[in-house]
Amino acid sequence: DAVLAIDRVSNEMTLTGKKDVPPSAVTRPICGIMGTIRLVAGMYLIVITRKRNVGSLLGHAVWKAMDFDVISYKKTVLHLSEIQSQENKTFLSMINNVLSTDGFYFCTDYDLTHSLQRLANTSPDFQEMSLLERADQRFVWNGNLLRELAAQPELHRFALPVVHGFIVMKPSRINGKIFEWILLSRRSCFRAGVRYYVRGIDSEGHAANFVETEQIVLYEGAKASFVQTRGSIPFYWSQRPNLKYKPKPIISKTTSHMDGFQRHFDSQLLVYGKQTILNLVNQKGSEKPLEQAFAKMVSGMNNDMLNYIAFDFHKECSHMRWERLHILVNAVAETQDEYSYFMMNSVEQMVAEQRGVFRSNCMDCLDRTNVVQSLLARRSLQSQLQRMGILNVGQRIEEQAEFEKIYKNAWADNANACAVQYAGTGALKTDFTRTGKRTRWGLLMDGWNSMIRYYKNNFSDGFRQDSIDLFLGNFAVDESDGPTPLRVPKDWKFLTLPIIMLVAFSMCIVCLLMAGDTWTETLAYVMFWGAASAITAMIILFNGQDFVDAPKLVHKEKMD
Repeated sequence: DAVLAIDRVSNEMTLTGKKDVPPSAVTRPICGIMGTIRLVAGMYLIVITRKRNVGSLLGHAVWKAMDFDVISYKKTVLHLSEIQSQENKTFLSMINNVLSTDGFYFCTDYDLTHSLQRLANTSPDFQEMSLLERADQRFVWNGNLLRELAAQPELHRFALPVVHGFIVMKPSRINGKIFEWILLSRRSCFRAGVRYYVRGIDSEGHAANFVETEQIVLYEGAKASFVQTRGSIPFYWSQRPNLKYKPKPIISKTTSHMDGFQRHFDSQLLVYGKQTILNLVNQKGSEKPLEQAFAKMVSGMNNDMLNYIAFDFHKECSHMRWERLHILVNAVAETQDEYSYFMMNSVEQMVAEQRGVFRSNCMDCLDRTNVVQSLLARRSLQSQLQRMGILNVGQRIEEQAEFEKIYKNAWADNANACAVQYAGTGALKTDFTRTGKRTRWGLLMDGWNSMIRYYKNNFSDGFRQDSIDLFLGNFAVDESDGPTPLRVPKDWKFLTLPIIMLVAFSMCIVCLLMAGDTWTETLAYVMFWGAASAITAMIILFNGQDFVDAPKLVHKEKMD
């Protein structure tokens, strides 16, 4: 057996044999290598220590990585100064922050990064390549960590491409026929990040929170798949946290949008064919300018491969009228039939090919988007199951209670996974996806999740953004002993103003409880301290951007 040896001093990686392992060596089992990364203390090896089987895809075991270990090449940190040691700790906690986000999956002998249709259209050379070389780089989350291994082809067998997102595999039964139903979401690692810090696109045309979702059916050797995408509104806009519940989105005025916009859709058309854009944002209020700009740019591109539909989700489905979503599904039915889906019969003949995708977006591309995607996927599934002979003529999926439950729960779990990864909490509106109804309890849970989202977006997302940038290599710790961007002292306002506000507010309460000699005196005190706390609160809100937890590592794009 081949053994990967890493020299702890020179950092060199070489291939050796079992016989070269000293008998005194301590051994412990691992499930795979995530890769290596340089922090202040030197190089670290990241390994997967526990995995859970998710199911089998075309005979290949698919695993979810459950636990990781970050192992230092150096045995001690005595060579570091106090400050360096502190920074190294911070960087380590950043790496662990990303690793502890649910949703890393891998397969040792199959390409999870490609859709069934892409895999069916490969050349013989493709099969010769290692998993790392043939993977779709958009979806390899440890691509940066595997750089050292990638540079040495003989070590590729140790390099496992890991995808981030969501995978569920359910053996299902309709009419006594057993088939495998699979839902697979792959999150792009280009322009990855947390919701308020990463919006729109970058200069390469990569959209924020871009996810490719594939629904697969396997039955008696036949296979079918339907692919959809979601991604942030693809031009330059930002919505940085500033302590307000919903920061106002700002469309950049200094950059030429068409350039990045064109790049984004050129690459989408190349990978997926025709595109129908489903823009689900509000057509009034702060989201309205984004809808107008998007519509204008699509017509500016003047490309008949692009089709734009705006559907004001909140207005159409207000007052819990969720059945109105069928207006949208019916409006795009003809297009969906034209785009079709991928299908292969049991003797490996292609009987259908998907010729286009629906690219859905709302503001976050989480809650509204997922609801619409689940409806389009069900319509596609209806046709696939009939064609495979699982559903009889005239039968509808909705009537298959047992499967319908599996289906709805899986799509709601998909929404949750994508939301936790981008917004930091579970998705909203999943009660509709799970039950087909909007419930009061669902509204209550949405309120709770919105509150946690508010806290995280304002006070912990900067750290999460830095963690992702470090993990994906958008920020690299260099070898020099110079200070890292972590040493940014906080502005005086940051501590003083909240303290003043708290003191004033408590004085206000104290004066209310301990009344003065006359009620006018009490009123004067209460008004004075009340005004003091209100004014400091206003100053804090006005300078909101200084008080939130902002990313420190990468300031690649300055929004005007």
